[in-house]
Amino acid sequence: MSYTVCVVYHSGYGHTARQAEAVSEGAGSVDGVTCSTIPVEDLFDSESASWATLDGANAIIIGCPTYMGSPSSAMKQFMEASSGRWMEQKWADKLAAGFTNSGSQNGDKQNTLVDIATFAAQHGMVWINLNLMPGNNSSGGSIEDLNRLGASLGAMAQSNVDQGPEHGPTDADLKTATALGKRVAESAKRWG
Repeated sequence: MSYTVCVVYHSGYGHTARQAEAVSEGAGSVDGVTCSTIPVEDLFDSESASWATLDGANAIIIGCPTYMGSPSSAMKQFMEASSGRWMEQKWADKLAAGFTNSGSQNGDKQNTLVDIATFAAQHGMVWINLNLMPGNNSSGGSIEDLNRLGASLGAMAQSNVDQGPEHGPTDADLKTATALGKRVAESAKRWG
């Protein structure tokens, strides 16, 4: 049997696109799983074929930058555009997960993940968390640790605001994103 994971993302400056690619790489690394990556801009047209791709997926992983302590407006536009699917509960029982990136170490990224998780819950989806112990939280820790920002709900990343996506997110944050994608794909196989 084959399983499908979709990564839906918005990226304002390219940093979160790199994180989305890492999530997709992790999901696609699991045997029997194919992964599609869909920028939210592809979903602004209600007739876009990308909506059918989401409808047919076993899991949807949602990611965006954290702007001013919440999801980007483009991500919110996608969320609101999905209301017809909510009315029909088309995504009920699909797996869901989330990721986000911001310029600050904290940047209130948890709020963005909570918003994404709430969105998934409204659709009746089943949330898959990161399931990685926090890194970089002891004298023996390092900024190279997986989950160096200490997230539980989803994958977090940090990118310097004065540098382009070729400089961020960090390798550790991209590896954390890859781990999230792999976990969701393995979960889809387990419960699909």
